Amino acid sequence: MRRFLNRTQPPHIVTLVLMAGLAALSLNIFLPSLPGMAVYYGVEYHFMQLSVSAYLAVSALLQLLVGPISDRFGRRRVALVVLGLFLVATLGTLFAPTAEVFLVFRLVQAVVAVNFVISRAVVRDMVPANEAASMIGYVTMGMSLVPMIGPVIGGALDEAFGWRANFTLLAVLGVAVTALVWADLGETTRAGGVGFAEQLRSYPELLRSQRFWGYSLSAAFASGLFFAYLGGAPFVGTTVYGLSPSQLGYYFALPALGYALGNFASGRFASRMGIDRMVLAGTLAATAALLVAVTANLLGVGHPLMFFSMVGVTGFGNGLALPSANAGMMSVRPELAGTASGLGATLTVGGGAALSAVSGALLGPDTGALPLILLMLASSLASVGAIAWVFRRRRQLGV
Repeated sequence: MRRFLNRTQPPHIVTLVLMAGLAALSLNIFLPSLPGMAVYYGVEYHFMQLSVSAYLAVSALLQLLVGPISDRFGRRRVALVVLGLFLVATLGTLFAPTAEVFLVFRLVQAVVAVNFVISRAVVRDMVPANEAASMIGYVTMGMSLVPMIGPVIGGALDEAFGWRANFTLLAVLGVAVTALVWADLGETTRAGGVGFAEQLRSYPELLRSQRFWGYSLSAAFASGLFFAYLGGAPFVGTTVYGLSPSQLGYYFALPALGYALGNFASGRFASRMGIDRMVLAGTLAATAALLVAVTANLLGVGHPLMFFSMVGVTGFGNGLALPSANAGMMSVRPELAGTASGLGATLTVGGGAALSAVSGALLGPDTGALPLILLMLASSLASVGAIAWVFRRRRQLGV
């Protein structure tokens, strides 16, 4: 039986939730402050926005690298180093004299994003694939609340104390999470880790695995539809539907709520249904919702509630599918769970960034919401195709 705050045993699920939640909060808590920060530093808004887009790009690269490193040196050691770097970088953002210096420290802050990879790898170290899907579902359910409340907290802190209050809160929470990880995160990799030479010998088998690519691509395309939404929804909400910023904020909560509910359902049912059927159910639910949205748009039903509620259903579908897809990609070679998790995360973030840029390019004053919905639908259909590939491969192998 695991005991909380015992670093000789695997961690409590609360520790994993807070590790991943700190990474999510670091991404979005200061978004309401960006215009004011641009004024403070005397730079254009698009320069300050690099603290989001460049942050995502750096985090994608780091997530690719951290998997093999944590497989070799262990989850605990790497997590503590990452949190230490995050604390130093956060102090740098607080005292940065120029926008350029702020951006440098902000990019170093992106190191905390690798906690997504580490927390998933820890889960896969602890339990078999189907149980891992359930546990990952509960972890992501807990952290999915952050995108809903992060900007609200950030906006309130900015209004009351100025933009630096957001980074002060990140520093305080960073210290608390570091202390928790030190006290509770016992090492879960096998003694000594997996050496880099052994990893390199195992890579060809991992990369040749059709199941690995099926799970990874299904996760990437399922996440991709949401990144496309993030790139286009602000334009659709304000220009197409005429929503105010506050109204748009309320509608933006629907996908996060759907995702949390899907994560809860995944936690309850993944171990019984199996990871493949959970991924298929989730991707089909998301695709069906987008087909409804396309049909409604073509019929002239242009109410924002229709658009955002259907995106909320896609969030539910992703909440069902992604924990199992992530558990599946790490189950191909369990001893390389960190490597598989990192590569999958890089595909997801990198592909999502590309789809976000495409969605922005497709939309214009006269396009309406249809181009965005069709792009999201294409991504969702690709996620269904990827998991169908896994089913086909299992039938071929007779497993």
